Amino acid sequence: MPNTYTQIHLHSVFAVKHRTAIIAPKWKYDLYSYMTGIIHNYNHRLLAINGMPDHVHILIGMRPNQSLSDLMQQLKQGSSQWINDQRLTGSRFAWQEGYGAFSYGRSQLPAVINYIANQEEHHRTRTFLEEYRRFLDAFEVEYDEQYLFKSLE
Repeated sequence: MPNTYTQIHLHSVFAVKHRTAIIAPKWKYDLYSYMTGIIHNYNHRLLAINGMPDHVHILIGMRPNQSLSDLMQQLKQGSSQWINDQRLTGSRFAWQEGYGAFSYGRSQLPAVINYIANQEEHHRTRTFLEEYRRFLDAFEVEYDEQYLFKSLE
């Protein structure tokens, strides 16, 4: 009997609404654990997760049973609700609309995992928007500046 075989590795990046730096070191790993649970509940494989107070990077081994847009909706919606239910921020938490997603081959995974693990180091020398533009440019993704993640407010 035939089966479906895939190897899909996606690196996604998304930001806190208004790029507010409110993901606190005190609870960020609990957030990452919660997000990992959502990813696993949809039978995907989490390869790396990390971020900064205003954004998150996730590398997933994606199963073809769900679209990326559906997974991102569930991930952002579920984690927002968890943060709000836990009352981890002084105001209502939300993710900014949209996300970036970039595909990688198996041989590239160690470098991407290392990149995600070392977010604090990368952001000593470049802002989130500089980082995001680099991804878009490197992957030759056409974009309109007005639709990029909002600048810090």
